[in-house]
Amino acid sequence: MGTTGRITTVSSNGEYTFTKPNRDSITLLAGLGVEGDIHSGVTVKHRSRIAQDPTQPNLRQVHLIHEELFDEVRDAGFEVCPGDLGENITTSGIDLLGLPTGTVLRLGDEAVVEVTGLRNPCLQIDNFQQGLLKQVVGRDDDGNVVRRAGIMSVVRTGGVVRPGDTITVNLPDGPHRPLEKV
Repeated sequence: MGTTGRITTVSSNGEYTFTKPNRDSITLLAGLGVEGDIHSGVTVKHRSRIAQDPTQPNLRQVHLIHEELFDEVRDAGFEVCPGDLGENITTSGIDLLGLPTGTVLRLGDEAVVEVTGLRNPCLQIDNFQQGLLKQVVGRDDDGNVVRRAGIMSVVRTGGVVRPGDTITVNLPDGPHRPLEKV
């Protein structure tokens, strides 16, 4: 595909909180996620998934959200900024939700992540701002659930990632599988 976009903000947090503070840079670690982030690890780190089965592989090592979503929810009366929804990387210029499973994203000069699926938004979003969940999860004309709160990925090659870095999109060989919740 060769599509490019850019990273507008990077965020991480070593504690379980809904939002993540913005950083000057984050370091991605192959097979683990964001160095020092509470969700980094080989196995699942999200509390509800640990309760189900703590041995599941962590397919949610790095969470990416498209900055364009913030403009859309702002038009509906919500104020959301990078890091507010718990993402690690905020992007611009790429249709993240339209990428197929297995897409490889080169982030800056070194880091590489592989897209595993869609973030499955939870009720914590309404705790952050009442009514926001309905803005990021809805239904299409056929009644199918549409998740718009970003995508999840695993780190294939580590490296430092900063705001302003480019993102290069490399689609997998076809046939392409649409993203599903992970």
